[in-house]
Amino acid sequence: MREERFTQERGGTAMEWEEALTVHVTIGHTSELRNSDGDSVVMISFGGRATGKYFEGDVLESGVDTQIIGASGGHHSLSARYMLRGQDYTGQDCELYIENNGRVPRHSEGPLFRTTPRVITNSRALSFLNDALLAGEGIPTESGVDIKIYRAL
Repeated sequence: MREERFTQERGGTAMEWEEALTVHVTIGHTSELRNSDGDSVVMISFGGRATGKYFEGDVLESGVDTQIIGASGGHHSLSARYMLRGQDYTGQDCELYIENNGRVPRHSEGPLFRTTPRVITNSRALSFLNDALLAGEGIPTESGVDIKIYRAL
């Protein structure tokens, strides 16, 4: 596997990032609340698999992405919460909880959306993720979407 690293300018300061994890999302059932007078809500259940240099495992059945879509398309936010079960890079069984909050841009020429993930894990080897500065982005795939999670170095 090729390790992905890149540098990004933030507030005049260059930050180096590495790809820590990719969640390969498979979309499940969708529930919608359509509101002609205000915001609408879409809740999407999902499963999938996570891969990366630090962790490999499966998304548990309870994954859900809640999206709020403005009446005139003025805003589109998302908040996904899910658990992963698998093995850390040392081979130890562990779980990860991910909360991924973000926005879908009006005119996207890049990723579908960008997020600010939060990770909680019971893995000692991955405990650095509990307090890490993370950034995410959603990339469309044939079966759903890949969520790439990057860690600031």
